[in-house]
Amino acid sequence: MTSLSLTLPAFTVAPAADADRRGPGIIVVHEGNGMSAQLLRFSERLADQGYRVIAPDFFARSHDVDPADFAAVIGSITQENLKRDFAAAADALRADGATSIGVTGFCMGGWFTYRAAVWAVDLGVSAAVPFYGGGIARELGEPACPTLMFFGGSDPYIPMADIEKVQAHHGDAVVVYPGADHGFMRDGSESYDPESAADAWSRMLEFFATNLS
Repeated sequence: MTSLSLTLPAFTVAPAADADRRGPGIIVVHEGNGMSAQLLRFSERLADQGYRVIAPDFFARSHDVDPADFAAVIGSITQENLKRDFAAAADALRADGATSIGVTGFCMGGWFTYRAAVWAVDLGVSAAVPFYGGGIARELGEPACPTLMFFGGSDPYIPMADIEKVQAHHGDAVVVYPGADHGFMRDGSESYDPESAADAWSRMLEFFATNLS
């Protein structure tokens, strides 16, 4: 774990074969359950594809609230702090040789990834890929970078009405897997959907390759 600009601790990983070469970087945003082994595996898979990766622990700011109070933990991440921490993460990637920056995240992290897309000009972000971001429907905006969104059609936490609202606003930028649950990318869990996860992974890699080149 490293520290970025004295703000948040973060997991970082770079392509083993190309550690000294410049190339694209990706910020990975954790779910509402915080940093997890699955998130680190996902980050390492991205590094295997040639990306520098940083996964900040956004819950590091919640040290003064009850960890059992989920609403308080989420509330500790203000938009002002979130934007500043995204900027610090992007700066850390650029300092490490990243030539362009993408963002992706899951659940809460998908929602935050969407915010990063809206703030893309200020952050210097070139592409965003939110996975099942539950808060997106409540704050629809205009992403300032190419954005690709994934949802599960059988998600018990994100009503289909919300997904349809996002689809109506963003059209083909939204991909819905009809039988997929919330967390369909979370390998090792009951919600993992191998077929949907494999398709989303391929689409995401193609999207980042196109927009971060």
